[in-house]
Amino acid sequence: MFRNTARFLDVLFVIAGGLLAHRMRFSTPIPLSDTERLLIAFNCVLLLLLFPGFGVYETWRGKPLPSMLARVAAAWMVVVFTALVLAFTLHRMDAVSRLWFGYSTLISGALIIVTKCLVHAVLRMVRRRGMNSRTVAIVGAPGFTRTLLAHLEHAPQAGFKPVCMLDTNCHTGLETVQTYGTRLNRLPVLTDLDAFAAKVREDHVNEVWLALPLSEEHTIYRFTRMFRHDFVNLRFIPDVRSLSLFNHALVDVVGLPTLNLSATPFSSPQMWPKLIFDRVFAAAALLALAPLFVILAIGIKLGSPGPVFFRQTRKGVDGQPFAIYKFRSMTVHHEAQGQLTQASRNDARVTKLGGFMRRTSLDELPQFLNVLLGQMSVVGPRPHAVEHDDLYKDQVYGYMHRYRIKPGITGWAQVNGYRGATTKVEKMEARVKFDLFYIHNWSFWFDMKIVFITIFKGFVGRNAF
Repeated sequence: MFRNTARFLDVLFVIAGGLLAHRMRFSTPIPLSDTERLLIAFNCVLLLLLFPGFGVYETWRGKPLPSMLARVAAAWMVVVFTALVLAFTLHRMDAVSRLWFGYSTLISGALIIVTKCLVHAVLRMVRRRGMNSRTVAIVGAPGFTRTLLAHLEHAPQAGFKPVCMLDTNCHTGLETVQTYGTRLNRLPVLTDLDAFAAKVREDHVNEVWLALPLSEEHTIYRFTRMFRHDFVNLRFIPDVRSLSLFNHALVDVVGLPTLNLSATPFSSPQMWPKLIFDRVFAAAALLALAPLFVILAIGIKLGSPGPVFFRQTRKGVDGQPFAIYKFRSMTVHHEAQGQLTQASRNDARVTKLGGFMRRTSLDELPQFLNVLLGQMSVVGPRPHAVEHDDLYKDQVYGYMHRYRIKPGITGWAQVNGYRGATTKVEKMEARVKFDLFYIHNWSFWFDMKIVFITIFKGFVGRNAF
């Protein structure tokens, strides 16, 4: 019923867009020309044929709104382009006003997209109040089930209501779980498969979520066979927490559904705002700080012999090496191959000006050049020396996952106090924990928050020597 209503409204908006465009272009109401009527008819028919193929009329429940709107916009542009090709084929475009065609395309597209946004907003509000919800029964271990319940609790607008759980850790009769009690987060817990199936059927549960490890293929098959005659949606939500540290996306690779276990977590379009901000911010910072660079360069040259800049190889995104730039803060010295001694308190190698620069992070400012060259980002996990990478990659779980995105001048770990030397494995573990949290929860506005915090309190650190 809802899908038919949506189709009817979309067709109505195509017609309304054509009529309004005619009024705007010619300042007269109907009648439309024969060619305009033909194009409107083309658009209506093509919309009904092509929109379902783009998934426009699938349920938007639990799906991100931007991606769904992008799908609608893409489908509408395909409809318009196809109608245009048909009109050219029939040699009818000479009689069409290009301005009218542009107006009608924009108006109809805007009406379709805005209406779907409004419907989506209304449904979110309704579902938050407990209406228009779909009941869910979860199959899995209590640990992963708690994670799913937390996600559902933080997304009430999706309209999924958990009603019971089958604990796969227990294989004893009909009794309920004694270790966790009879409930998990106020959710009834069952241990008997037949009792679980009976409850799903008696309560007319809409969906069964199989929150199981990938190794439980026989269990998945057992449930698909058990509910093969029931009109219940079975969903497999793989429990792969122990396999990777990143969100797991299902992607298409040469026509095969593929589950990412460890891959670059963000697509290029997602990163465009970050890339643009990095280049603009780095260029502005280099211009604004040019006088300070000159003063520091003179001070470094007068303080001790040697170059102004210190260059060192670091790992970038996906482990690609690059030369990082810093103002030299130590006297020129040489260390054995593969050995790197971190600066410590009262380190004799650190110059007087170098100590001040290190405490205030002024020695890091030349890295805006790395950002401008695309090797680093303004915000991201801090890159460590290659020798430290070799030391910690086997001691700190998830250490190398930090390099799945571009390293940054500042980061979530730095604004939370993790700056300077890391003399203990525990300190590096804490730093990596913050870095991975940043990757898991990245957004452009999260970057802006970190930049704001850095400007006001992130430059000076007690741990920087």
